[in-house]
Amino acid sequence: MIKNAFISIFSEKEKEENRGSVEFQILSFTNKIRRLTSHLELHRKDYLSQRGLRQILGKRQRLLSYLSKKNRVRYKYLINQLGIRESKIR
Repeated sequence: MIKNAFISIFSEKEKEENRGSVEFQILSFTNKIRRLTSHLELHRKDYLSQRGLRQILGKRQRLLSYLSKKNRVRYKYLINQLGIRESKIR
């Protein structure tokens, strides 16, 4: 599945120990967001899925802000890997 591909990308050193890390949680939320977005393109009136998508977006946003405060280098690397945002060069 897609989750196993994500695990192989980010956990080259620790296969089992890294699943609770912030990066892996952001990765799994991003995977869920992409699946729900494609689902909502077909089923526009599925309001429960819209609510779930908003909740997952909020969780991912909180994790991203935590990671940006904790370690800016890891944050920028993750953003570039996932293609979530356009990174601003400062």
